[in-house]
This record gives sequence, structure tokens and C-alpha cells, in this order.
Amino acid sequence: MNATQKNTASSWKQGLLTLLTVLAAWIATAALVQLCRGVSFPWPWDVAGRLVKLLSGQTLYSHAIGTHLLSSLWRWGLGYTLAVIVGLSMGLLLGLSSNLSRLLTPIFTLIHMIPGLAWIPIALLVFGIGTTATTFMIFIMAVIPIVINTAAGIQTVPPVQIEAAQIMGANRKALFLRVLFPAALQSILTGLRLGMAGAWRVLIAAEMVVGLGVGLGYIIIQSRWSLDYEASFVALGLILLMGLLFEKLFFTALERRVAPAFPSTERTMH
Repeated sequence: MNATQKNTASSWKQGLLTLLTVLAAWIATAALVQLCRGVSFPWPWDVAGRLVKLLSGQTLYSHAIGTHLLSSLWRWGLGYTLAVIVGLSMGLLLGLSSNLSRLLTPIFTLIHMIPGLAWIPIALLVFGIGTTATTFMIFIMAVIPIVINTAAGIQTVPPVQIEAAQIMGANRKALFLRVLFPAALQSILTGLRLGMAGAWRVLIAAEMVVGLGVGLGYIIIQSRWSLDYEASFVALGLILLMGLLFEKLFFTALERRVAPAFPSTERTMH
């Protein structure tokens, strides 16, 4: 067994151990809640059975579970894509212009301190109830870390690398493509990852409040009123699953390809 196979086997074992730990904690919590409060807490097998029924065609709040999931993914994808385009463009401008950075970076930092749910009144006042308000909230939560990390990555490129490239005759385009962007790529990826996580979290919160009538967040808020806690646990499970898929199948795989080729930067947001 080579090193790659050993790492893969170790990852699978660690994942299985984590899953078993979560299930054990879940079962213990359900038992304690029923014992101490006399309240019926959904067991893992109850939630799994409900998920099977939903996947078999049973509707949930007038929609199939796939419709809820795809609606959430569509809203997240739209807002996050806009944030990536604007965030990378603005971050590169700030990174390349010290004057612009001194002017705007404090503003972006202050905006980043505002919790996602605090944007709901502004989104409703400006855009009203609907997908546009949700997209705005996703965008604003994702774009800030992308801007700040992209700018930080460009600004922390060692001056000696820039001077060496200029001495060798590199023009502005070559300097950016061959020196600045590759050296800042690790920091940029950190911003993209943080933006993704923030966008996904605020999407669920927005769907719970804005009232779109479909989506994973809508399932959770509706289950509160109908006391259908199995449905809420199904939605929570899908939220976690999508987050893991985004993290493991995209960002982790991408960073493994990038890390050996480009140096990481030290100044990133955490």
C-alpha cells in the first residue's frame, strides 16, 4: 500500500469514526431529552426513514424535497457567483492600489462585522420579499471576505519577487499573471472558502425569515409551527451534506493541487 492509499484509508477511518461519534451523541441526546423532559426527540432511524419517504416522492410543504434543495442551491449559486466576480475584481484593485486600499479596506472591514441576519431589514426595504432580497444577503456575506483576502494576498507578495521580475523585463501583465496572482492564490482561495461558508449560512437564515415558500430554510421554519421535527432534521442533514460536499469535493481538492505549486501567504482572514 503506497502513501496515497494509506492517506485515503486513514481519511475513511477518521470519517467513519466521526460519523459514529455523531450518531452516539445524537442517540444519547434523544434518550436524555425523553427521560428528563418527556419530549419526543427524533431518533436517527426515524429521520432516515422520513428521508427515504421524501426521496420516494412524498411531498413536504407542497414541494418535493428535491425542489426544496435545488431552490436553495440556485439562490446560493446566484449570490455566490456574483460575489466571486465582484469580490475578486475589487480585491485585485485594492491589492494593486495602496491609495484605494487605505480608503476602502476599513469600510469593508466594518461591513464584515455586521451579522448576516442584520441585513434582513435592509434587504426587505430595498428589494422587498423574494429571491432578490435573499440573493443580496448571500452576496453581501460572501463578497467581503473575498475582497479582503484577495487584496491581502496581493499586498503581501514579497517585494523581492516583484523586483526580480521587473529586472528580468516583465511587463505589468506578466508581473500580475506570473508573480502576483500565483503568490496570492492561497489567500484568494481562503477568501473564496470563507465567502462560500458565509453565503450558505445566511441563505438558510434568509429562507427562514424572508418567506420564499420553498427551500431548506423554509422547511426548518415551517416545521417549527407544525411540530414536524423529523422534517427539520432532514433539512439540517441536507444542509450539512451540501456544506461537506462544497468543502471536500471542491476547495480541499483544489488546494491540494495549488499548494505544491504556489507559496501560501500569511495574512488571511480567519
